[in-house]
Amino acid sequence: MEHARHRATNDPQSTARSALPSRRRLLQGAALAVVPAALLTAPSASAGPRTDDYPPAEWVPASSSNYTASSRPSSYPVKYVVIHVTQETYADTLAIFKNPAKKVSAHYVVRSRDGHVAQCVRERNVAWHAGNWTYNTQSIGIEHEGWVDKPEYFTDAMYESSAALTAAICDKYGIPKNRERIIGHVEVPGADHTDPGRYWDWSRYIRIVNSI
Repeated sequence: MEHARHRATNDPQSTARSALPSRRRLLQGAALAVVPAALLTAPSASAGPRTDDYPPAEWVPASSSNYTASSRPSSYPVKYVVIHVTQETYADTLAIFKNPAKKVSAHYVVRSRDGHVAQCVRERNVAWHAGNWTYNTQSIGIEHEGWVDKPEYFTDAMYESSAALTAAICDKYGIPKNRERIIGHVEVPGADHTDPGRYWDWSRYIRIVNSI
């Protein structure tokens, strides 16, 4: 979800959305100076309803104005997992996805301190996360709480929880567990974003995905 202009190509009505604010602005909050120690020691929130797509996840639905209803994989093949970093807190990211004016979403959000996973869009539907309509239709988007220049947010719990989620997605849709199919937002064609950034440990992540 990170830096630079948001290319309004998340859905077929991209021209109509060309005046939308940047994705970075959508996911920027006023309180960027979060104290990592407090984040890592804060108590866990009570879990809400579970999901059918990925039972360990909590169901925290995005506004229906922020994604495209579909019937994947019959409508579109699911071929990629796209890794994002929110540039925002976990709670504020969920609030943004719930706001119908924002026109942005991802299927999952992973919390830094404990790896807790929220599902915001059903896997059958097309989340607006990649800035590329074709990749939106063919991918599952996973957001990770944090900032690309603050590696302390990429905790052991986050890596392990996210990797378990990605492994489950790959197993479900027959996606190869490699860097050609598990990609960063920066690698989406036409992307003007840099997330997950240079501090994301891809070797470690792919190793965990393949060990599950």
